[in-house]
Amino acid sequence: MSTEPGRVPNVLSVAGSDPSGGAGIQADLKTFGALGAHGCAVLTALTAQSTQGVTGVHAVPPRFIREQVETLVADVTLAAVKVGMLGSADVVRAVHELAQEGLLPNLVLDPVMVSTAGSRLLDEDAVEELRALASHADLITPNLPEAAVLLGRDPQDMAEGPAQMMDEARALLDLGCPRVLLKGGHASGEHVLDLLVDTLGAHELGGPRVATPHTHGTGCSLSSAITALRPRRDSWLEAVTDARSWLVGALEHGHELSVGQGPGPVHHFWQLWER
Repeated sequence: MSTEPGRVPNVLSVAGSDPSGGAGIQADLKTFGALGAHGCAVLTALTAQSTQGVTGVHAVPPRFIREQVETLVADVTLAAVKVGMLGSADVVRAVHELAQEGLLPNLVLDPVMVSTAGSRLLDEDAVEELRALASHADLITPNLPEAAVLLGRDPQDMAEGPAQMMDEARALLDLGCPRVLLKGGHASGEHVLDLLVDTLGAHELGGPRVATPHTHGTGCSLSSAITALRPRRDSWLEAVTDARSWLVGALEHGHELSVGQGPGPVHHFWQLWER
C-alpha cells in the first residue's frame, strides 16, 4: 500500500486534546509532520491536562464527531487513520459505525485507557464497545495493561515474559483484528520486547530500554508514527519497525525539551531541529 512516489499522504487522528502538547491530537499532528505526512484531526474530547495528570474531560458529542469525519472525507482523501482517546461508550460506538461504513481506511487503533500519569481516559462501560471496534481496525497497539483489560482481566494482571505476551497477542486476534502490536514497555528489565502478530505469524521487535523520564505521549506517538509511515511502506511490519526506530530517537532526545514538572514529552522533531 505505498503512496505514489512524491505524493504527501493525508492521514487522520481521531483523538482527544492535550494542552501540554505531549500526547493526544497534539502529539499525533507533530508526529505526522515529523514523518512527512499531512495531518488531519478530529477531536473526540478536550482535556484539562498537564504532564502531571488530567483534571477534567469535556467530551465532544458523538454526532459532532461524525460530522467532523463526514465533512473531512467528503473533501480529503485519507491514506490512513489513527484512533486514540475516545472516552465513552457512545463515542466508541460512533467511531465503530464510521469504521463499518469504510470512512476510516487503514485504521490503527490505540486503545487508550489510562494516561502516562495514571489518569483514566476511558469509561469502564466502554471496554466492550472498544473490543467491537478492534474488529474493524487493521492494527491495534495495546500496551500490557490495556491488553489485560481487553481480555477481561485487571490491568495489574499483565503478561510476564515473551511466552505470555505471545498467548495474549493471539487471544487479541480472536477479537477479530487482523494484527496486533503488543507493546512490552510496562514490563521490567533493561530490554523492551514488542510483538507484532497476525494470523500468518509473529515478529519479535526488541531493543534496549531508553533510560529517560520523558515518556509522556509515547503510545500516542508510536501509533501515529505507524499511521504516518504505512502509506509509504510496503508492509505493516516495515511501518512498525521504522516507527519504533523513530520513537527510540524521540525518547533519547526528550531531555532536550523542558516541559512541565511531571514526565516530559518525547522530542517529536529530534531529526529536524538544529542543536
